[in-house]
Amino acid sequence: MVYVLLLGAILAEVVGAIATRFSAGFTRLVPTALAVLGVLGAYYLLSLVLERGMGIGVAYGIWAALGVTAVALVGAVFLGDSLTWVQVAGIVLVVGGVLALEMGGQH
Repeated sequence: MVYVLLLGAILAEVVGAIATRFSAGFTRLVPTALAVLGVLGAYYLLSLVLERGMGIGVAYGIWAALGVTAVALVGAVFLGDSLTWVQVAGIVLVVGGVLALEMGGQH
């Protein structure tokens, strides 16, 4: 259940970040509302993850890394952003670091 909540937090953060792009400096109502609700929802769900016992380093690491990865991929695939090979390598390193953090805690 804790990973389902964490996935929800990640998805909420991604929605908030993408909506921020379309908010035009928070001048457009619907994207601005989605951005605010996404960020608030993400932090609420993250708080539930922490309340259920996942360590903050692991939870925040997974949340941040997968959120950044998802936003970068959505930007590249759907929004016309470019990703260089160096950026792709950086994403791989970030995800690998989070995996190491998670696996390192499982003795």
